Parts: sequence; structure tokens; C-alpha cells
Amino acid sequence: MEITDVRIKLVEKSAERLMAFCSITIDNAFVIRDLKLIGGPHGLFVAMPSRKLCIHCGECNSKNPLKAAFCNACGNKMIRQHPPRNDDGRVRLYADIAHPINAECREFIQDSVLAEYEAEVIKAQEPGYVSRYEAFGDE
Repeated sequence: MEITDVRIKLVEKSAERLMAFCSITIDNAFVIRDLKLIGGPHGLFVAMPSRKLCIHCGECNSKNPLKAAFCNACGNKMIRQHPPRNDDGRVRLYADIAHPINAECREFIQDSVLAEYEAEVIKAQEPGYVSRYEAFGDE
């Protein structure tokens, strides 16, 4: 597997730890969009694209956030369910859409993204800088 393109969109003045969004192309054939570059306690890391987990209303079967007390569609009181938890016991609110299967692949992706992020930070200081991230899909 070869990562043939990495595109970074820097997040300016983020109040949170989100530093950038990223898209990668694998073997000039497969794109994964909306990876996030996050500043953690041990440095930057790549978070895979994810979706919010939800529960369904027992009355109308509409999707609702895990922590919803009432259905957003019909107003019915939601039945409390035990939310899924991570290995460390914290409630899981999101699930990865795409993710590496092993640590070697994760490190490979992360190393490629971090190298491109560092280059993008330098490019962003140049006059007339425009992120290539916005043009993704225009080819």
C-alpha cells in the first residue's frame, strides 16, 4: 500500500485541540476524507473519520443522540439504554467509519499525515497561500 496524496486543511485559532482536517489517497485509487489531526497530551495524532452513535425511538423508530431524553421527531420519552463503553470505561459517542486494522498501518498513515501537516504549516505562512484540500474531487 502506498499513500499517493495527502491534503491538509489547517484549522485556524481553534479553541479545541483540532489542528487540521486531512484527506489521503491510497494507491491513486481510494480516498479517505475527513481524518482529523488532534493535539493530544502526548503530541499530535490522527483520528479516523467517524459518525455519532445513535439510538432509535421505540415509538417512531427515528434516530436520536445516545444521550437524548426525548425523541427529536415525535417527542416520546426515550427508554434509557446502557450506552456502549470503551475499554477504559468511558461512554462511546462515536464510531470510526474507516480505520486501520493494525498498529503498523496506523503508524504508516499517521507518519505520512504528520509530515504533510508540518509542510502545510510552513506553506501557510507564504503570501497567497491556498489549501489544496478545498480542491479535492475537482480532478
